Order: sequence, then structure tokens, then C-alpha cells
Amino acid sequence: MTAEARERIEIALNVNGSGVRRTVPARQHLVDFLREALGLTGSHLGCEHGVCGACTVRLNGEIVRGCLVLAVQADGGEVQTIEGLAGDAHVGALQHAFHERNAAQCGYCTPGMLIAAAELVGRNPAADRAAIRAHIAGNYCRCTGYHAIVDAIAAVCRERSDARSA
Repeated sequence: MTAEARERIEIALNVNGSGVRRTVPARQHLVDFLREALGLTGSHLGCEHGVCGACTVRLNGEIVRGCLVLAVQADGGEVQTIEGLAGDAHVGALQHAFHERNAAQCGYCTPGMLIAAAELVGRNPAADRAAIRAHIAGNYCRCTGYHAIVDAIAAVCRERSDARSA
């Protein structure tokens, strides 16, 4: 048996609501597995150091950097990518707000930004601009300067907060 064959591990996980079983290289990162093995290319590789947030996905309900998590660490877990969040009410509202406010320019950071923003809207719909900026601080955008992104997230927070108080 070759060293490469010995360094492969079988994993089983749920990705976007579907069971997946694959044999993966022991050191393959989750985002590489999602992109290469499953064709889920919404999550991007940016810095590969967990700094930029382009690879953000949900693992067992928490947002993580897919470039810092090994695929084998997700074994038995539940992974949601931007593709799997298409029907999520928060993500849909955020997508609309991003479009309306031109908050998505090149789009490279957008999937990770939407996942992070949806988490904030779900947990703290009354978030103010400072809380929004603090929450998305781990998601870099090189195109927009963040003003339009913060505007979009703030608009959705206002909508959700108003809906809760009505």
C-alpha cells in the first residue's frame, strides 16, 4: 500500500441536507473537499490562513473557516455552504439588500460575508452599525469599502427588528 493510500480516511457527513460519504486525503481542508469532491464552489479560497473569511461555511451550526478545518474533522457533522442556504430567509433578505445597495461588486467575498451576516441577523436583529462592523471584521472585502455591506446588513436588521416588535 502506498503512503498516499494510507493517508486517506473515509468520512461521512451531511452537506446541505444530503448524506455524503467519501474517502479523503487526511490533510485535505474542508473547503477544498467541498469545492473539489462535491463541486460546491460558492466558498472561496482566499488567504488560506483563516483571515479573509472567503471560505466561511457552517459546521454543526457554527460558522467556521473552511481553510482551517480538515475534512476529517467534519466527519459525522452537518455542513452548510452558501449553496445550501439558498432557502434561508435571512440569506435571501441579505442577498436582496446586497443587490439593492450594490454591496456585492466582484462577489468573491460575498458568500462568506452572507453566511456571517445571516448569523448576526439571526442572533441579534437589533445590531447597530458598530456591532455589524465588529461581526463582519473577519470577512475581508477589497472592493466595496464595507459601507454598502454595512448598509445592507443594517437594513435587514432593521426589518427583522421591526418585525419582532410589531
